[in-house]
Amino acid sequence: MKKTSFSEHSETDRDFLHNAKDEDIDLSEITEITEEQLERAILRTGGKPVIKGKVRVNMYLDADLIAFFKTKAGGRGYQTLINETLRESIENENLEKLLRRIIREELTATS
Repeated sequence: MKKTSFSEHSETDRDFLHNAKDEDIDLSEITEITEEQLERAILRTGGKPVIKGKVRVNMYLDADLIAFFKTKAGGRGYQTLINETLRESIENENLEKLLRRIIREELTATS
């Protein structure tokens, strides 16, 4: 017996979604997310909740990396600087992926 796919019966206009620009999409029925809702939100990675706050980690790093961050940190903690650098790296990676997607979409739209 063949399973019925729900996507076969979808009323979603896939052509519209594929070709729509941001300004073509009606967002008027979507309510704004409040700060209170964000505070209660649970971040998940791979379906598992990610705890808030900091987690102690023991790891080995190259001595020259530690020396670099200690020198660069000056009066503040070098571990904080390492944390900030890792966070910035993740944010830049996400930004790069977003920019690449936008450029691909724009190139496709103009072809």
